[in-house]
Parts: sequence; C-alpha cells; structure tokens
Amino acid sequence: MIKIENLVKRYGELLALDHLNLEIHEGEVFGLLGPNGSGKTTAINCILALLKYDKGSIKVFGQEMTPDSYEAKRQIGIVPQNVAVFNEMNVQENIDYFCGLYIRDNEQRKQLVQEAISFVGLEDYKKMRPKQLSGGLLRRLNIACGIAHKPRLIFMDEPTVAVDPQSRNKILEGIQKLNENGSTIIYTSHYMEEVEQICTRIAIIDHGRSVAIGTKEELKKMIKTGETVTIENVIFQPENLAEIKELPHVFNLKYEEATITIQYSGGKHNLIRVLNYLQQQEISFGRVFSELPTLNDVFLEITGKELRD
Repeated sequence: MIKIENLVKRYGELLALDHLNLEIHEGEVFGLLGPNGSGKTTAINCILALLKYDKGSIKVFGQEMTPDSYEAKRQIGIVPQNVAVFNEMNVQENIDYFCGLYIRDNEQRKQLVQEAISFVGLEDYKKMRPKQLSGGLLRRLNIACGIAHKPRLIFMDEPTVAVDPQSRNKILEGIQKLNENGSTIIYTSHYMEEVEQICTRIAIIDHGRSVAIGTKEELKKMIKTGETVTIENVIFQPENLAEIKELPHVFNLKYEEATITIQYSGGKHNLIRVLNYLQQQEISFGRVFSELPTLNDVFLEITGKELRD
C-alpha cells in the first residue's frame, strides 16, 4: 500500500527525516509512534505530497506519489488532529462538503453522506452546528468528514484527543469497522492502550528514522524487560535489597516510599521466588502486582523518552 525508501527531509540545518524506510501493507491498522519532533508529521506530509523531500522515494498504491497524483488522492482520507470543519455549516452540510471534494455525483454523494452520519452515530445531531456539539461528537464529525467518500487508505492523527471514554470507545470501534470494511489505516496516538487494542503492526520513529517495527508481541520481545513485579508497604534493609538483586533474571530494581519495583529480563516463576524470599526473611508486605511488558515499556527502552515528551 505504501513503500518509503531512504526518505530524507531537511529544514535548513535540521534533519527531520534521516533515510526513513517503511512499508505499510494493505489491510493493516498501522500504528505510527514517536516522541514530539521525531518526524511522524513530516513523514505523513511527504507521503501525501504536501511537502517536497530531499532524497528517496515514496510509492502509494504502487505508484510514485506526486502533488498531482489526483487519482491516488481520491482514494485517501485524512482525519487531522485539529478538528477541521466549518462552523457556519451544520453536521450534514459539513460532511456533504468534504465528500463533494471527491464525489461529484449528487445522488451517490447523498447516500455516502447519510452512511457516514450513521457510521459515526450522529443521526440525532445532523442539523446542529459544530459549536453545539460536545468534544466527543465533534471528533466523530471530524472522522465522518474524512471517511465519507470511502477511501482505501485513511490517515488518522490522534482522533481521540480530549474526548470522553464513551466517545473514545465509539471511535475505536468505528476504526476497527472501517478496517474490516477494507480500509487500510495509519494511526497515530499518544494513548498506548489504544495502539495495543487496534493496531496490527507498529513502527516507532525517532530522530527521523524507523528504530523498531513489528507486531506488539514482536516489539515486546525486542526489549530487556520481561516482567515487572511491584510490592507495596514493605520495609527492606540494604542487605535485603542486595539479596533480591541477586535473584535470577533481576536486572533492575527501585525502592522508595516502602514500595519496591523489580524488573526481570525473562525467566519463569519470578514472582514466586521473591515471595518465597519475603517469607523466608519473615518480611511483611501489602499489595503485589506482576505485569508483563507494555508498549510504554518498549517505547521508553527503545527511545529513552516518554511518548508525551
């Protein structure tokens, strides 16, 4: 669906994309992650031929993407992070306007607009103007405007920012339905749980390069952290911490405010071993948590940054 090879983009002395390579296959929900300034937005703008780049190649639908690739662009939908609708038009008029950029036939467009309204659940709001909508409903309108023409390829840039949980679930269900109906989706988000829930493959971009790519399971296997055990309300002496650090597979631990967090590089029965140690030393403790690695762990270990940095 998309093939990027050795893409280079500079803004003066700033190297925004540094020989970026990326392939996105048809039928995927492809997560594109990276800290602020990593090159995500620049890469998307280059794919859409909104920016000129210095070196490399981009193919979409098997053809080179250029500013006048109108046939390709008719098959692409864009849902921007910042809501882009007209306050002077009501819900139905907004969707009709954006759909009309791609579909000229009035009868076909009328049907597509009604389908889009139904798809995002705005049937009861179609005569209302954007200023009358809640944040979640406004995000749904933003999505409807981007997908009404039934594009093969959809770019979604943080579509759930600042919405309530009910609207977020509705949006995520809609994205999965779009994918089931045949659309390939490129999805950016700062909410890792969303990426884990809906993305079939994920790329992490940092300093303009793709530093890791794969399914969520494949990405988790790339990092050292295999399991994290947290124990609350436990009092340790320095010798206890030293002994725990020598348990099998422990590679890092943190102890503060009577809570210990132990990171393991793999292995089995890690929790049992540390609980046996506490029993042998007659050390009392409170709640215990055992967590497998998350995408947050992957992102932090690979980039050294929090996603929201």
